[in-house]
Amino acid sequence: MEIAVEKPHVLVVDDDDRLRALLVKYLTENGFMVSAAPDAQNARTRLLAIEFDVIILDLMMPGESGLDFAEDIRRTNAVPILMLTAMTEPEDRIGGLERGADDYLTKPFEPRELLLRLNNILKRVPTPSAPPSKVLLGDAIFDPERGELEKQEKLVRLTDIEVALLRVLAGRPGEIISREDLIELTGASGGGRAVDVQVTRLRRKIEMDPKLPRYLQTVRGKGYVLSPD
Repeated sequence: MEIAVEKPHVLVVDDDDRLRALLVKYLTENGFMVSAAPDAQNARTRLLAIEFDVIILDLMMPGESGLDFAEDIRRTNAVPILMLTAMTEPEDRIGGLERGADDYLTKPFEPRELLLRLNNILKRVPTPSAPPSKVLLGDAIFDPERGELEKQEKLVRLTDIEVALLRVLAGRPGEIISREDLIELTGASGGGRAVDVQVTRLRRKIEMDPKLPRYLQTVRGKGYVLSPD
């Protein structure tokens, strides 16, 4: 019986539709799981939902540049970054490395070299320890895998949307997640107000005092954050 080996998951971020599609096809054919994003905003949303093994990031993109995006995500995420750029000056390469890139590849490039660099990056990444299977919230315990909340050793009934919200928030402890991202990542309907209502209901099931929440907090103008014990 063969043991299935999990494929490395790559996020390709490039505004060039043709190159993005070619990279997705080539990397998929060479043993990677691949997701793609046309810009930094779309990539940021995907990073909230999925833990990637490596990012292939174009330096020059409209709006938020690859350099700015790399510097921003590096504050909270250690995912390796392979920077792509048509700029060949040494200063450009050094700038990319200073802003958070792990490696640098100039366009045009040979696909085999890209594959080699990706594999070398992945070899250098230490194997992460397994995340905690349960999330402690005072006298409440949430099991993301089973989608169960237990309080004072009794199961608390959760709706499907409450489970989805808790899973997203618990997957990024201490990070602020906007209402818009919560809607997209959970499939919640009804807009931001509906998310507010669901959060209020969750607080009643988690917090000792829902009016003075300790674990599931609102960050005014930004969204919500879960801070487990």
